[in-house]
Amino acid sequence: MNLGKRFLHNRTAVATALFVLLIALAGVCAPVLAPNDPYATDILNKFADYSLQYPLGTDQLGRCVLSRLIYGIRPTLGLAMVTMFGTIGLGALLGITAGYFRGITEEVIMRLVDVMLSFPSQIMVFAVVALLGVSVQNVIIANVFIKWAWYARMIRTGVMQYRDCNFVRFSRCVGMPERFILFRHLLPSITSDLAVLASLDVGWAIINISTLSFLGLGVQAPTPEWGAMLNEAKEVLTSNPVQMIAPGAAIVTLVCCFNLMGDALRDVLDPKEVEG
Repeated sequence: MNLGKRFLHNRTAVATALFVLLIALAGVCAPVLAPNDPYATDILNKFADYSLQYPLGTDQLGRCVLSRLIYGIRPTLGLAMVTMFGTIGLGALLGITAGYFRGITEEVIMRLVDVMLSFPSQIMVFAVVALLGVSVQNVIIANVFIKWAWYARMIRTGVMQYRDCNFVRFSRCVGMPERFILFRHLLPSITSDLAVLASLDVGWAIINISTLSFLGLGVQAPTPEWGAMLNEAKEVLTSNPVQMIAPGAAIVTLVCCFNLMGDALRDVLDPKEVEG
């Protein structure tokens, strides 16, 4: 059974992919879907109850919670995707290089990976952001800087499984350039592993970016972002705890969806199942 049919027969993979697609589409169409201006304040209408005009009520400044939640998809999911592509790109480049060339190249890269992985990742992210300054760009740099080592180690292991296969040896025998072997043989061979790692990494990136925004180190007010919305909600936790439910539930739901997608893709792309 080919991959397309296997994907369609996996209900979890289809459901999670459709859900993520709908969320992304909602973020793109936020100006159309949002019932109100996410930045418009009305202090006299703060903490309004659920209504047709404000389906999820209003926050401490009278802003529409649903509108801010919809607009918050862009920075939350968008920054997570940028972080994922950055970590996958850097990790894949160094992992493939270490796994294929071996020798001194592998030793240097893997010792650097060991150093990076020896520090607690979250502490290192805070340290990098504190060193570079509080901004969205620095948050992405910090996450890529910390996470690439984990990808490099995983991808190196996958490359080592294929570097001595017959199709790679044949390419060496006929004199094909190293660039051709790397990008036409080895990279396609580990694409399935990259897909699974990428789907799992987006969930990690969402949590990390939301955490930094919650702590005031990421996306800054008044930009609507789910972690930043939680940061604002904690200020009124005693007077209006319900305000934390919407952004908190959104983060948990989307992260769980990406984790389920990663597990489903692992089943779909399982080589034993594909061969069967």
